[in-house]
Amino acid sequence: MTYGYIRVSSDKQTVENQRFEINKFCAAHGMKIDDWIEETISGTKTYQSRKLGELLNNTQKGDTIICSELSRLGRNLFMIMEILNICMVRSCRLWTIKDGYHLGDDINAKVLAFAFGLSAEIERNLISQRTKEALARKRAEGVHIGRPVGRHTRIERLRLNKYHEQIVELVDSGKSLSFISRILNINRNSLRRYVARIGLK
Repeated sequence: MTYGYIRVSSDKQTVENQRFEINKFCAAHGMKIDDWIEETISGTKTYQSRKLGELLNNTQKGDTIICSELSRLGRNLFMIMEILNICMVRSCRLWTIKDGYHLGDDINAKVLAFAFGLSAEIERNLISQRTKEALARKRAEGVHIGRPVGRHTRIERLRLNKYHEQIVELVDSGKSLSFISRILNINRNSLRRYVARIGLK
């Protein structure tokens, strides 16, 4: 299947320009769009809350998603990294016309995969460093870190509790559970259960 993905952020914008670009690209490469996914929503919204999330869940090996440019997928680097990573895991090709990215099984995809992995590793280290600095500052100010002394709960014995501060910081900053599980290298289902258990929204 070949999907054409179109996103506009307001009703005043038209989808026709993006549709024209995608159709022109397909004609030049002997391709045809089997299904169009169009939505009017801000790119700052998580991809899971958009039609894009449903599309990514339904893609299969060998499928192709074509959009006019990377900014149609999302408005921040890490969201786009997460989307591209999903495509690579699912062996789904993603082509962006204006940027000229053709993510598939070639050497370019492998280079991108390395770059995304390296970026994720750097971000994970930065998050860890920021967390340590914040905790050290609070301790220096005399603030008690952690749950009240003497409170023993089963939550403290959960395996993911050692990532508690990082998880709270990432959730509060709006990061998706998929992104957090990859950054911290933990199981997404375990993370979902932990987040629900400690009452994070």
